[in-house]
Amino acid sequence: MNGRLSAEYQGLEVKVPGLFRCPISLDVMRSPVSLCTGVTYERASIQRWLDSGNTTCPATMLSLPSTDLVPNLTLRRLIALWASTAAPSSSSSPAAASAVGPTPAAAAAELLRRVADPAADPCPPLRKLAAFLSDDDVDEFDKNALARAGGAAETVASVLRRAGREAAEAAVRVLAAIAASDCIEEESKRRVAAALAADAPSAAAALARVLRSATSLEARVDAARLVESLLRNAAPGARATVADSEELLGELIRLVGPADDKGGLDRQAVAAGLSCLAAIAATRRARAEMVRLGAVPAAVRILEADAGSPSQALRVLEAAVGCAEGRAAVCESAGSAVPAVVSKMMKGGMAGAEAAVSVLWAVCHRYRDRRAVAAAAACESGLTKLLLLMQSGCSPAVRQMTSELLKIFRVNGKSCVAGYDSKTSHIMPF
Repeated sequence: MNGRLSAEYQGLEVKVPGLFRCPISLDVMRSPVSLCTGVTYERASIQRWLDSGNTTCPATMLSLPSTDLVPNLTLRRLIALWASTAAPSSSSSPAAASAVGPTPAAAAAELLRRVADPAADPCPPLRKLAAFLSDDDVDEFDKNALARAGGAAETVASVLRRAGREAAEAAVRVLAAIAASDCIEEESKRRVAAALAADAPSAAAALARVLRSATSLEARVDAARLVESLLRNAAPGARATVADSEELLGELIRLVGPADDKGGLDRQAVAAGLSCLAAIAATRRARAEMVRLGAVPAAVRILEADAGSPSQALRVLEAAVGCAEGRAAVCESAGSAVPAVVSKMMKGGMAGAEAAVSVLWAVCHRYRDRRAVAAAAACESGLTKLLLLMQSGCSPAVRQMTSELLKIFRVNGKSCVAGYDSKTSHIMPF
């Protein structure tokens, strides 16, 4: 701008304080951020400077020990205040307000009004809201202002429940951008869950429809994230209603299945779907239905394919063996299921390891299924992993289960740790 307002603002008697201009673009800043040197820039301008490989402050040319960008909220509020008061007449000269655009609250209110209008198509404003919330260049302050806007979550959730496929998919993208974003305040996330839980059966049915018919895998993943948000934040009655939805369970299991014609698994889809299934499995009466719909082979396939989230997959199997149908499913495919559990025993953290032990103990020790026992005894690394787990600070209950499992695993030169191969006498742990 060369120190002057652009042509559309020329002739209007509005003076822009120099402090409000970005040192790089000379435009009025919309999202001011400060470097460690204390100089404030427009976020997009300084980000382009840094992305180009520069390691100095453009204004001072000092070397930057840190490239962190800290939002200058005080300056942003001053700019917003100036924009609302600097123009001589709000009706005839809106230059100052136009220089920075409408405030986030005003923009959100207008978009939400269009979303709520029964005579208007909600898809365009919903897509704008989703793009705004998903844009990495948008300041977190602005995103939270939109998420906090009165009735935002409730308005979008109502569209999800009543609208057709296209609008419901767009609504899911907006709600998931709020519920799953690290930068959004927890209160706004709780409002999303509360808005969905207000009519949990309708919300579960709508999310199942999006999971079934969405045009992109990303939208299906977003729908699963909303299911998890609902499960973790809703009241017990609403959670039970969601867990009882056969259609929703089936779609979540399909989500963690093959994502293409070659049978490949998508890690984001696997993570989102398994997280929901693990949360649903906490409801005891949902476990048998999960098993009937194919949760056991789906979890085993994920472990075998090393598609990520081993801890969640093991938790799903742990919940499954808590019912007779689940134990039967694991034992029927013991030749693949048991080795898959053993192979990932130490790759899912302590929670995953303990879940793996619970699965093996249930089918091998408590119910002594011969197929499971034979498959466990044939796992070459089983003994070593169990011995390591006993020494790793697991819970007393898991330590007891582990000691009982050790009696099942065949002790031979391949399965023992190196120390057992020497001529030194050792007391075996069983």
